This record gives sequence, structure tokens and C-alpha cells, in this order.
Amino acid sequence: MTSYRAADSKREEFRKYLEKAGVIDALTKVLVNLYEEPEKPNNALEFLNQHLSGAGPETADVEALKVELAELKAKVSQLSDENEDLRSKLDKYEPAATDEGAN
Repeated sequence: MTSYRAADSKREEFRKYLEKAGVIDALTKVLVNLYEEPEKPNNALEFLNQHLSGAGPETADVEALKVELAELKAKVSQLSDENEDLRSKLDKYEPAATDEGAN
């Protein structure tokens, strides 16, 4: 019975320590954010880590923006190549069109 009370006392001390340090409030806020998330993340632990690190949802936004930036850079490169190809084709046929107009 004494060991039970000692363990209970240690547990209560630890709970007070966590509460005083703001850990319980931080965990509660992050868990509520996860609960209220319309689309649950595949990795809940990663979600908790990101939101507890202080970076909050901005970290996820930054990562999404980095992915979008990479995709857009690839698209710009592809369109630039296509534009260059079309210009070379136009140059190939443009002199012939001007020669015909002069005759």
C-alpha cells in the first residue's frame, strides 16, 4: 500500500511539473489541432513534431510551397524548350514565306 502511494505521489508531482512547464497545454493544443484537421495526415507523429516545434503549420506550408516551386520550375523549363523548338521551326519556314510574298 505504501509503494502505491509513493508511485501515486511521484505521478502527481510529475503531472504538476508538466502543467507548470506548459507541456500539458501545448500537447492539448496540438492534439486539438490534429482532431480538427479536416484531412488527417498520414503520419500523425510527424504532424505532432511539426506543430510542437514551434514552426506550426507554416512548416507544412513551406514544404508544400517548395514542392510547388519545383513543379513550376520544371514546367517553365519544359515550356522554354518548347518555345525554343517552335521558334526554330518558325525561323525555318518564315524566310520561305517572305520569299513567296516578294515574287
